Amino acid sequence: MSESLPPCPECSSEYTYQMGELLVCPECAHEWEPQGEDPDAGAAERQIKDAVGNVLNDGDTVTIIKDLKVKGSPTSIKVGTKVRNIRLVDGVGDHDIDCKVDGFGPMQLKSSVVKKA
Repeated sequence: MSESLPPCPECSSEYTYQMGELLVCPECAHEWEPQGEDPDAGAAERQIKDAVGNVLNDGDTVTIIKDLKVKGSPTSIKVGTKVRNIRLVDGVGDHDIDCKVDGFGPMQLKSSVVKKA
């Protein structure tokens, strides 16, 4: 079975195996996509949309569309708060926006709670 799989690009091990959609090397624990070895190839296909369906890009300004409770803070982020210069990331869970909210500091938001300004 490993004869049809490519060797590991990190350590050249021939013992790679497939786990879901990824290829895994048991010797160095490197994981990669079998066809998309170029890291920029997947980024071009990924589109993150806001709550109303607008496509978001790095550097956009967004507006919060509902009150958000913040862990460890007695206040919440209010509706209409503008967040400037967002960055799109693969965050924890559904959080795909990395930003800095005035008065709260750096945090990650879900694209489902913002609207492009």
